[in-house]
Amino acid sequence: MLNIGLLGCGRIGQVHGRTISQIDGARVTAVADAFEAPAMALAEKTGAKVMVAVELIAHADVDAVVIGTPTDTHYDLIHAAAAEGKAIFCEKPVDMSADRIRECITAVEAAGVPFMTAFNRRFDPNFANLQSRIVAGEIGGVEIVTIQSRDPSPPPISYIKSSGGLFRDMMIHDLDMARFLLGEDPVMVYAVGASLVDAEIGEVGDVDTAAVTLTTKSGKICQITNSRRASYGYDQRIEVHGAKGMLRAENVLESTVEIATEAGFQRAPAQHFFLERYDAAYRAEMTYFVDAVTNHKRIMPGIVDGLRAQVLADAAAQSYEQGVPVRVDNGTV
Repeated sequence: MLNIGLLGCGRIGQVHGRTISQIDGARVTAVADAFEAPAMALAEKTGAKVMVAVELIAHADVDAVVIGTPTDTHYDLIHAAAAEGKAIFCEKPVDMSADRIRECITAVEAAGVPFMTAFNRRFDPNFANLQSRIVAGEIGGVEIVTIQSRDPSPPPISYIKSSGGLFRDMMIHDLDMARFLLGEDPVMVYAVGASLVDAEIGEVGDVDTAAVTLTTKSGKICQITNSRRASYGYDQRIEVHGAKGMLRAENVLESTVEIATEAGFQRAPAQHFFLERYDAAYRAEMTYFVDAVTNHKRIMPGIVDGLRAQVLADAAAQSYEQGVPVRVDNGTV
């Protein structure tokens, strides 16, 4: 039985707590949060004890920790968990600073503990199926990857101010997905952006509409577009063009029912929020983590994958600010 301590009992912590309770061979033994109410609520649902973070990390009844706290707390929690020899599952981004992620890598590797960066989209059944078919060679060598990611509406301005910006907060998922599908790290990043959805987003120094082009050493191209607005739901689509064909993953709709009348064909809208859209992915990633830690398997995406995605996000932000392509080499800008 893998005993797991949950650090952070907010929205994502609630998701992970529910998921762990459904996995054979795992249980939540302790929870911690800066606020008492969500910690008590999650403890009641999971049968866990409420502890402070330091106590939880050091506790003998905790084999692994799930870090779902604000990003600016990850660094200290990762170092503490590594020092205690705990396996670590950490939400993205690992940290807003690539240099601080490198320091986390040093701590994790020195301790020899398992570490997973929670890029859940790799575990989406449709995206995972698409990637496995690329690897199987169904469309030959990859030439162009197109990723479209659009939120139904922007988050509050208070969140925007502390998020690190669209490239580091929202697009980082797509940058990791680009690496996952290309099978090769990009070496050049070019980004453009604008504030078209909410003028206040631009006023606080961020963008709400962006496009990035990534190129690899062999010449593969990936195009990513992000928007904080999609009136028709949570828009998540991928297309991969190869030498022998094309693979495509479409949006997940609220239902598969389609109606045809004299007015034409109508389908259900796309699911409206990321928690519903990626529900299966959250289950799959945690199941994978539990199995990997229990059976001493290599974990991917690991902490280095977290660094590589952050470096690409930094490069995209720099490219947008400077208006020029930015070269990326061996995990650095």
